[in-house]
Amino acid sequence: MFSRKNLNLLADPINKTNPITVQVLGICSALAVTVKLQPSVILAVSVVFVLAVSNVIISLLRNGIPKRIRIIVQLVVISALVIIVDLVLKAFLFDVSKQLSIFVGLIITNCAILGRLEAFGLANKPWPSFLDGVGNAAGYGIIMIIVGFFRELLGSGTLWDIPVVPQALYDLGYSDNGLMILPPAALFVVGLIIWAQRSKNKELIEDK
Repeated sequence: MFSRKNLNLLADPINKTNPITVQVLGICSALAVTVKLQPSVILAVSVVFVLAVSNVIISLLRNGIPKRIRIIVQLVVISALVIIVDLVLKAFLFDVSKQLSIFVGLIITNCAILGRLEAFGLANKPWPSFLDGVGNAAGYGIIMIIVGFFRELLGSGTLWDIPVVPQALYDLGYSDNGLMILPPAALFVVGLIIWAQRSKNKELIEDK
């Protein structure tokens, strides 16, 4: 069940095949949602649920889905799961659901999710598909959380809306960096993560 091959399905997307930093997929949400840590974490958890479950469902249905309508079937499955996520957020985390707004719905068109269903779920059994979904969603979510952490810390001086920068620093002249709450800041942080990741893993650098 947890063979080396299956463990790689969980581990590789976090580093070597990360959806955001290596495959450059689903980066739009990294721009829009990561101003604060809380919505970044909530969206990351939502993506884990949607990708893991949809990958399993598509795997179970793979032999009965006509090729000509497979994309439609995948979108229907993803849409149904996103509706569940949206309803749960509205019921239990209404303030967060308002912050995420349309971005929960945009999970439906997230190319990182649709790409995994097409590339893996349609060709593999349910258990590996589940692990692949969890691994890729975790890799995606970790980057979202890191970006949200630094953008909120440096841009607002808070984490999870709790002030963490001592008032003494403000008294000494420290001020929050307004650039970090703007969408381009997410690109800067993601770029630094990509640089650090590829400096550590030379095999990720493309041959020129």
